[in-house]
Amino acid sequence: MNRFLYSALIRALSPALLAWMALRARRAGGRWEVCGASRFGRFPGPAPTPGAIWIHAVSLGETRAAQPFVRAVLDRGHRVLLTHLTATGRAEGARAFAVDIAEGRLAQDWLPYDFPGATRRFIARHRPRAGVLIEREVWPNLVHAAASAGVPMILASARMSDASLRRSLRMGRIMREAYGRFQAVYAQSLRDAGRLERAGALAVRVSGNFKFDVRLDTERVARGRAFAARVGRKTVAIASTREGEDALFVQAMRHQIERASQQGVEPGDQVLFYLIPRHPARFDEAADHLQRAGLSFVRRSELIELGDGGTSAVRACRDVSVVLGDTLGEMPWYYAACQVAIVGGSFAPLGGQNFIEASALGLPVLVGPHTGNFEQAVADALEAGAIERVDDADQAVQRALQWLDDPRCLARMGEAGSYWVRQHAGAVARVVNGLEDLLAS
Repeated sequence: MNRFLYSALIRALSPALLAWMALRARRAGGRWEVCGASRFGRFPGPAPTPGAIWIHAVSLGETRAAQPFVRAVLDRGHRVLLTHLTATGRAEGARAFAVDIAEGRLAQDWLPYDFPGATRRFIARHRPRAGVLIEREVWPNLVHAAASAGVPMILASARMSDASLRRSLRMGRIMREAYGRFQAVYAQSLRDAGRLERAGALAVRVSGNFKFDVRLDTERVARGRAFAARVGRKTVAIASTREGEDALFVQAMRHQIERASQQGVEPGDQVLFYLIPRHPARFDEAADHLQRAGLSFVRRSELIELGDGGTSAVRACRDVSVVLGDTLGEMPWYYAACQVAIVGGSFAPLGGQNFIEASALGLPVLVGPHTGNFEQAVADALEAGAIERVDDADQAVQRALQWLDDPRCLARMGEAGSYWVRQHAGAVARVVNGLEDLLAS
């Protein structure tokens, strides 16, 4: 397939693609502006000052992963244009860089759809000094528009699965040309580098994964640990659950809570679970699962209204079974308030979610069987003794409770996890240095 045929195809399919985006936006909630002018490369008002470093982080996960890199670019004195495709990604970027936005160092915008005219207008309006795409966001017309305008492009913290490689090869020439237009490609692992080269990328080097350079919010971590100490219960975080997983974990929790009750353990002496869905659109759905299962719970947003770490908030957690995590940007608080982390996205065929932040905080981690999005990190962490893999939600909850009764195991795995993260840090510095070299050439 060449670029002409590709562009004709996406034009022909655009009604269906826009309908799919609208449905996704309706399910996820938030402000998506699916048919907004900027999605088509049309922008009101005067053009911004040219010369920013353009960084694209498509959704929530990529935006969180890109935060240390964006911060490093800002610290080098560059202005940043941060683009997104999803509302959750844009909201996270606005939260994380609120001060920089207010002071004019960072601007946000939607990435336009990959129509030739839209991408040309986007590049012409912003006139970035260089562009950095995070992980796997390679759009042929976008990359072509940047190359035609003389904007050097980098693919950073890049990953490619076997399935993605097969899809890319099936598309033929257009994807080979797109990957070949990058001035530099920084892969997460040797396996990713090999696949990217087969896809057509040149100048591929292994830099590592941005997620290892996580900057923990020390204030939130301190508040989370202080809150846990005041509550005084053993705690398990079930974090980043995705579609279909909440019901599985609610049933697994119910079984263990009923078992403890049958053994005469009072509610306030039982394990306190934190259930933290990945996306805001499923907060209420998770609450419905808990209600139908008869599990007592309190929402994190209610704890904040009660004064966060104050006496009323602590008292609200004394006799409930579950804290429902219904806030964004607080993962450091949740992990700091818990002793074991079960990381979702891996208990259904969804590829897994980022568990590195939990390991960085010294938590033993459990993942499920579906971790294709983090295959190298999972393999390395298993070898380092930082995480353990289980088959399903029931096994995960049972194993977490076993660890809670073994302080030496908790300490050993927690130390292994934090050491493993420190050993793999440095990807951000390598890519920033490469970016500076590119700008100087």
